[in-house]
Amino acid sequence: MEKAFVYGMSVGGNNFTDRIEETKRIKLDFENGINVILISPRRMGKTSLIKKVISEIDNPMLKIVYMDIYDCRSEYDFYNRFAETIMKSTGNHLEQVMENIKRFLVRISPKLSFSPEPNSEFSVSLGITPKDYSPEEILDLPERIAKEQGIRLVVCIDEFQQIGEFPDSLSIQKRLRGVWQHHQNVSYCFFGSKKHLMENIFQSRRMPFYQFGEMLHLKCIPTEYWVPFICSRFEKFGKKISEEYARRICQEVRNYSSYVQQLAWNVMAETENEVDEESFTEGLKALLEQNSSLFIQQTEGLTTYQLNFIRLLCNGIHSGFTTQSVAESYPLGSKSNVDRIKKSLIDKEIITIEKDGVYIADCVFELWFKREMM
Repeated sequence: MEKAFVYGMSVGGNNFTDRIEETKRIKLDFENGINVILISPRRMGKTSLIKKVISEIDNPMLKIVYMDIYDCRSEYDFYNRFAETIMKSTGNHLEQVMENIKRFLVRISPKLSFSPEPNSEFSVSLGITPKDYSPEEILDLPERIAKEQGIRLVVCIDEFQQIGEFPDSLSIQKRLRGVWQHHQNVSYCFFGSKKHLMENIFQSRRMPFYQFGEMLHLKCIPTEYWVPFICSRFEKFGKKISEEYARRICQEVRNYSSYVQQLAWNVMAETENEVDEESFTEGLKALLEQNSSLFIQQTEGLTTYQLNFIRLLCNGIHSGFTTQSVAESYPLGSKSNVDRIKKSLIDKEIITIEKDGVYIADCVFELWFKREMM
């Protein structure tokens, strides 16, 4: 059944809007073997965009491999996920997958599991250990398979920032780049939900993946594209919303894709026939309530200094934190303590550093904090 609005998961079909230029550019990069690094804050639709691009690839000689490594916690967790996904994505059926494993990973005994549902997907567990294969052998699999099959591959890795969390991460990153930079038949697309970690991996000159590919910074979809989309979805489901209220939905959540869809759905759920001030207000209230438990958890262990720092950001102060006027209104301690506060809140993904100052990372968290903590 078609949904009016989709949030909390990747979006496709009629629920996907705009991103025309980004889709066109990334598709061109994929088709021409250009590595892509996609960076943006949370809830901007990175995964949805990549899946949209994948759905538009129609070249039978270009295969796209997509994997999510969010739950990988160690180097060989990653290598197993990498190898398993490569094997499944480059085989058209179970027999071919097994044949590829026998050909390229001869020293292991794979385990297969099937869902009880008919015609369902199967999963492959390889159980690769350092005794079986070296990292370099695993990382070179897509290039070997691409050459063997006479195709080109694009390997898309979601939540790539997890690599930066592994023990001895720097050595692992060096190994990955050391192998992947020599691939001629494979290109890579990396993206993830933790902006500051992705930036550290790809934008720091001292890191192995510096200048590994084309860096794309995903921005918010403009209001001019959201308004007709929101209005059309309301109309399709038998309700009406004015352009003014559609714009207000965008403004309240600063055009963050997932939040736009979530707020639009909440407003629709509160609307009998046509959106009015009451249904809009109740929809916004529902959005804050749906996220309140997460926000409470994020603020529970914060110090008074950290809470003061969030308060000053909510009041529009984004720089000059050590000036006397700021210190009098928002006690933060010494200059070195301000630096510690910023680092801690960045690590907790509560704030983000932009070119013109420091900001709250989550616009709905900011709305909630203003209502509940100020």
